[in-house]
Amino acid sequence: MRPLPFGQYRRSAMRGAAIALGMCCAAAVHGETVVLEHFTLIDGTGRPAQRDQSLVMEDGRIAWVGPAAGLRKPAGAAAEDLRGKYLMPGIIDSHVHLGLVEGIDQNFGKYYDRQRVERQLRLYAAYGVTSVYTLGTDGDAIHDVIADQRRIGRIDMARAFTAGRGVVFKGSYGGVAGLEQSVATPAEAVAMVDREVAKGDDFIKLWMDDEFETISQRMPYSISKAVIDTAHKDGRKAAAHIFYYDNAAELTGEGIDAFMHQVRDRAVDPALVSAMKARGTWQLASTLSREASFTYKLLPFVDDPFFSRGVSPATIAALKAPDRQQKLAASPTFPKYPEVLRNAMANLASQAKGGVTYGMGTDSGPSGRFPGYFAHWELELMVKAGLTPLQALTAATGTNAKFMAASEAGTVEKGKWADLLVLDRDPVADIRNTRAIRSVYVAGRKVPTIWQTCVDRPEGACGPARP
Repeated sequence: MRPLPFGQYRRSAMRGAAIALGMCCAAAVHGETVVLEHFTLIDGTGRPAQRDQSLVMEDGRIAWVGPAAGLRKPAGAAAEDLRGKYLMPGIIDSHVHLGLVEGIDQNFGKYYDRQRVERQLRLYAAYGVTSVYTLGTDGDAIHDVIADQRRIGRIDMARAFTAGRGVVFKGSYGGVAGLEQSVATPAEAVAMVDREVAKGDDFIKLWMDDEFETISQRMPYSISKAVIDTAHKDGRKAAAHIFYYDNAAELTGEGIDAFMHQVRDRAVDPALVSAMKARGTWQLASTLSREASFTYKLLPFVDDPFFSRGVSPATIAALKAPDRQQKLAASPTFPKYPEVLRNAMANLASQAKGGVTYGMGTDSGPSGRFPGYFAHWELELMVKAGLTPLQALTAATGTNAKFMAASEAGTVEKGKWADLLVLDRDPVADIRNTRAIRSVYVAGRKVPTIWQTCVDRPEGACGPARP
C-alpha cells in the first residue's frame, strides 16, 4: 500500500547557546530553538485574541509566549515573522475512528493496521488537527502507536488517545464488524472494562441506540451502570454514544462523564441541561458534521480543493457515482436526517446557553466521513448553531484537552508541546478562516499542510495552493 505523498518534513531550527526570556528573567538553555514573531494569538483558553504576540519554541515545547515587545530573541535561533497572521493551538477532534476505511470502503478486518492508522494521523495533522480521541473501534495495535508516541514526544502526526474497544450490548447497536466487543450481562461488562483498562485505554465508551428503532433493544441500564462504575473504579472516564433524550437523562443520573453525540430525537429541556451541568456531564462531541453529511446524496464539497487534496481521485469518483447517490436517496433513514440535524444544532445551543461544558467532535473516520476536513465543517456548523467563533475554537482546543487531562496540549502556554496552527486569515472574524492554513507545527516542527498535499497524484496535479 502506497503511503500518502506528504513529501519531506521541513525542519527549521538552529542550535542555540543561551536564551533570555521575558522582560526581566534569563535562563541558559541548549537545543533546537525557533521563534515566531508578531502574530495575533488565539490561545485556546477562551480569552480574546491578543495582537502582536511572539513565541519561542525550544525542543518542541513552548519556552515563552507573550507580547512581542517583551521578546528577547535567543542568539542564533531561527525566526519567522508572522505579521498579519493568526496563531492558535492545534485543533483537537474529540470523536474519530481510525483505520476502518480505504476510500469509502469500510472493512475493519481488511484495512485496520498500524500503517493505515498512522497515515490517517498524518492526514489529520495536515488539516491542523494535532490530537484526536479515537472512539471505541480500535484494534490492539492502537496501544503500540500511542505508547510510541508518548515515548518519542516529538512526533510528526496527530497525537492519539483511545477508548480501545468500546462496550456493545450483544445484538444491539454499536461497534464495528470484525471486532469482538459485545457483552450480554453486567458481569461481562465489568470484565471487559477491566481488560480494556489493563490494555491502556485512556477512557471507556459504550453505545446506547437502536438505529431509528430498527433494533429490538438498546443497552440495558444495568449494563451501562456497570460500565460507568467500573470505569470510575479503574480511574477512567466513561463516554456514551446516545441518540434519545430518555437515555441521556438516565445516563446522566448514572454518572456518565460525556456524551459523544447530541440528543437527536427531540429538543433538550431545562431539566436535562440542569442535570448535566450539576453532574458535570460534558457534551464532548455534537457530531453536527456527521448528521449534516447524511442529508446529502452528494457531499457539497467534493470539488473543493481543501477537501479534494486529501482524498484520491478514485474516492471522488466513488462519491459522485450515480448508483451511490441513488442508494443513499432510497434509504428509509435519508429523509429523517434534516430533523436530526436541526435537533442536534438546537440542543448544542441550549446546552451552551445553560452552562453545560461542550467540546468539538466529528465522528469522522467511517465511510463517507473524512479525517481532518470534517473538523473544519464541524466548527462551521457549531457557529451556525449559535456559538461564536471564539467559543467554537475554544471548545476544539483548550476544552477538549481538559477532558482527557491532556495538560501538554490544547492551549498556547509555556511548557506545553508546540502543537500549533498558523492561519492567513482571522478565524474569530469568520470561522471558515480555519481553512486558510499557512503552517502546522507538531511538537515545534512543521509538518506538511493540506495545501502541500495531493493524495495519489503527481506533485502539482492538484493545482496551486489556495489557502
